Amino acid sequence: MKNSPISRLRKTMRYAGMLACCLLLTTAAAFAQEIRANVTVVSNEITGVDKKIFTTLQTAMKEFLNNRRWSNDAYTASERIECNFMLNVKQQVGNNTYNATLTIQATRPVFNSSYVSSLLNTQDVNVAFKYVEFQPLEFSDNRVVANDPLVSNLTATLAYYVYIILGLDYDSFSPRGGDQFFKKAANIVTNAPDAKEIAGWKAFEGNRNRYWLQDNILNSKFSRFHDVMYQYHRQGLDVMYEDMNKGRAAVMNSLNMLYAIHQDIPNSMLLQVFFNAKSEELLKVFSKAPPQDKSRAAQMMAQMDITNANKYQQMK
Repeated sequence: MKNSPISRLRKTMRYAGMLACCLLLTTAAAFAQEIRANVTVVSNEITGVDKKIFTTLQTAMKEFLNNRRWSNDAYTASERIECNFMLNVKQQVGNNTYNATLTIQATRPVFNSSYVSSLLNTQDVNVAFKYVEFQPLEFSDNRVVANDPLVSNLTATLAYYVYIILGLDYDSFSPRGGDQFFKKAANIVTNAPDAKEIAGWKAFEGNRNRYWLQDNILNSKFSRFHDVMYQYHRQGLDVMYEDMNKGRAAVMNSLNMLYAIHQDIPNSMLLQVFFNAKSEELLKVFSKAPPQDKSRAAQMMAQMDITNANKYQQMK
């Protein structure tokens, strides 16, 4: 277990000015896991089932996400990546078997600021799983699928998104810093659970699923996206406290790189995921920009993120 440069940088950024408070902490806290996940399981649409099972599932998911080590880097409790997982159980399809949607959100601190930037804000609509109350949630990178694919599908999906979150976070602190985690997510896709009730892991099952997200991230055609993540955050948001114009210029350059990707590969899932997380933030970044910068940013964003095109056009 090592304390990586990225981990040390995260610590410096998140807790600058809090040394006096940190000195009050005992060494008993030592090193913690990488993420701090707030977990919610919603079951409003399910009837005829003892709802206690979903409370138990919520606790099990929280322990699975928060108590497991996902990397070899050392984190203190105060450095953990803040994220939210909301499992909305929509339908019971068999004995202890359900269909659900999963909403995943994660944030990153911004240097010299209490502001946190959204790294991921997405919803997975194809989460089929089996859960028997009090059964342990288990996962291994070397054996993604256990004895029952439907039991394994929940933990495989959770682990997949943890690796995506870690990859995006590390990319934002260091050039190509997230590669190791994106490859772990790809390994889960390659070895994913397979059953007739399970969807989301294969290319032919749609153009907006787990397969396509990891494919885009690791595809050489999207290699500039990793430069975007680093420049947008480290050279953009992180310098705005000291030099707003310099930081905004880096964000603008990030948009230019994204626009080049968009021109080569329009309507990609990866850019949609980026703008799902960043649209509101970009509106704020360019709200007080010079007119020519505001107009250029609005033009590019409206073409890349059609869902929010009207909002961007109002910036001009």
